[in-house]
Amino acid sequence: MQKIERILIIRPSALGDVCRSVPLAAAIKWHWPTAEIHWLVNAPFAPVLEAHPAIARVIPFERKALGKHSSRLNLSPIIGFLRSLRAQRYDIVIDAQGLARSGIFTFATGAKLRIGHADARELGWLGLNRRVASTPGEHTVDRMMSLLGPLGISTPEPDMHLYARESDQTWCDSVPELKEPYTVLAPTSIWPGKRWPIERFTELAQRMTSQGHRIVVIGAPGEEPQCQPLLDLVRQGLPVIDRVGKTSVGQMLAIIERAQLVLANDSAALHMAVGFDRPIVGLFGPTRTDLVGPYRQEDSVLQHITPADQLDHKNTQTSLELMSRISTDEVHKLVNARLATDRSASPHQPAS
Repeated sequence: MQKIERILIIRPSALGDVCRSVPLAAAIKWHWPTAEIHWLVNAPFAPVLEAHPAIARVIPFERKALGKHSSRLNLSPIIGFLRSLRAQRYDIVIDAQGLARSGIFTFATGAKLRIGHADARELGWLGLNRRVASTPGEHTVDRMMSLLGPLGISTPEPDMHLYARESDQTWCDSVPELKEPYTVLAPTSIWPGKRWPIERFTELAQRMTSQGHRIVVIGAPGEEPQCQPLLDLVRQGLPVIDRVGKTSVGQMLAIIERAQLVLANDSAALHMAVGFDRPIVGLFGPTRTDLVGPYRQEDSVLQHITPADQLDHKNTQTSLELMSRISTDEVHKLVNARLATDRSASPHQPAS
């Protein structure tokens, strides 16, 4: 293969998927140390990638803005964006998203080698000239790493490491409530069927604070109602810090980097914690954890399903029943066990 100078990875979303796709960049940089790696990502998720040492440039995709132009039949900004991709003259482009939009981006680059999965949805495979067959039942991380096969890159241990930006670390240093050790609770989810009952999160927080633990609650803007019973503990004077809707993606990375432990539903917070090698407890119901759970962290996941259960997170009624099978007692027990095994680490300092 000719000298490789510039490579583009296309993985715009979702936030958790971006977090667990970073091993692609790390492996490519290890294989070609002089190559310049770019990454196209939805603009709000750029902080996940901007401090990564393997990534030379993050290309923010302004999805909402370009979508508005498209709906008004104003195609000039979209055409300009596609031309800017082609102008980079990439040697290799990897479509790690596998959708129509990412397939269009991939094709528009004009790269000589355009790699993606053969089963890309929405005819996304049409933008490729090297299609990689998927292996049934493989974890999402392993599925991503299979895209490196045509490049002759093999890594038995994907490098999941994430990096918080210096500005976000400095912000974290400046917040008095974050200077002492804490456990992060991420009780929200876009999908109602993926939420462990908030009353149980609240009961767990009461138990933990009675043991002397401090709690930081995180969530996105608009998710405050999901957390309200838990956030009411703040007004009761318990050591619970409310960061729901008050924390950017970059700041959330910095908070998780310093956590003693992260307890969360099936959400991006878990994959961030894996990237910072922080102890986790994941609460799962209508999700195949062997495919999309925290990578190689099966012993930190609580889930109670039977062969007869239908795993469909869009079916709220059946999904909530699966989530309700997880008891507060067993979560508390696993949280205590994970905290006990991490005593040697300094929990309020960034992970090495």
